[in-house]
Amino acid sequence: MEQKTKIKAEDGKQELVITREFDLPLELLFKAYVEPDIVEQWMGTKVVKLESKKHGCYQFETTDPKGNRHGFNGVIHEFHPNQKIIRTFEMENTAFEAWMEYLEFEQLSDDTSKLTMQLVYRSVAQRDEILKMPFAQGINWAHNRLQEVVNKLK
Repeated sequence: MEQKTKIKAEDGKQELVITREFDLPLELLFKAYVEPDIVEQWMGTKVVKLESKKHGCYQFETTDPKGNRHGFNGVIHEFHPNQKIIRTFEMENTAFEAWMEYLEFEQLSDDTSKLTMQLVYRSVAQRDEILKMPFAQGINWAHNRLQEVVNKLK
């Protein structure tokens, strides 16, 4: 089955460009990234903190089947409702350094929208290590879940 979330990783570049079209109005897609209760549902994680504003920060936490805690956090540098979010992303207690995420939200029609994410890593090597993980499957699962959860809000 073809994955709906597309990941473009050009050789020699330290970035990923991720795109996904959703059968959701722009406002609902954006809400899925900024409202804690919705984020928790589609990401399957606990939202410890989510300040959806310029200079805000966020902290997410998940627990694996063995009971190990995994944390994720960052700072929001730019925040333009229904347009874009620029933020850092850090996986706590890993060898990965924080990276930048540029999220752009675009209305395609009254009922459809598009998310474009540009993730910029410190090095090509770090980006390539991320791609060795089940990254593509994970982001597709998450975006499929987002579509499913937010459909109920229509």
